[in-house]
Amino acid sequence: MEEKNRTEWWEKSLKEALVTCLTCQAAETVFPYDGLIAVGFGYAALTKDGEVVIQEGPNDEEIMTCADAEKLAEANPDHDWRIHLVGPLRERLFQRQGVGNWVLIKQGEGFA
Repeated sequence: MEEKNRTEWWEKSLKEALVTCLTCQAAETVFPYDGLIAVGFGYAALTKDGEVVIQEGPNDEEIMTCADAEKLAEANPDHDWRIHLVGPLRERLFQRQGVGNWVLIKQGEGFA
């Protein structure tokens, strides 16, 4: 994929995306490597170029971690990889911006 396209993916910098939690005022700017791609009630998924690669289901026995997502992304690095977490009262979107670097690019109030 062209370098120009990769730059377009990263249009938001970490500073622009930094939004604190409405409840505790803490900022989570990088998804932890051992973090679970799960919310329990809501929507959690890993996407590649906007298409779902894996999505949390109601009966998932094994939940994917950021480390698992990184392994998939390392095998296909020239794509736009994102982790979506949409739960009650909190929504976060992380984007892979380099090896092992999953950066918060959007945060919202979620639903409910």
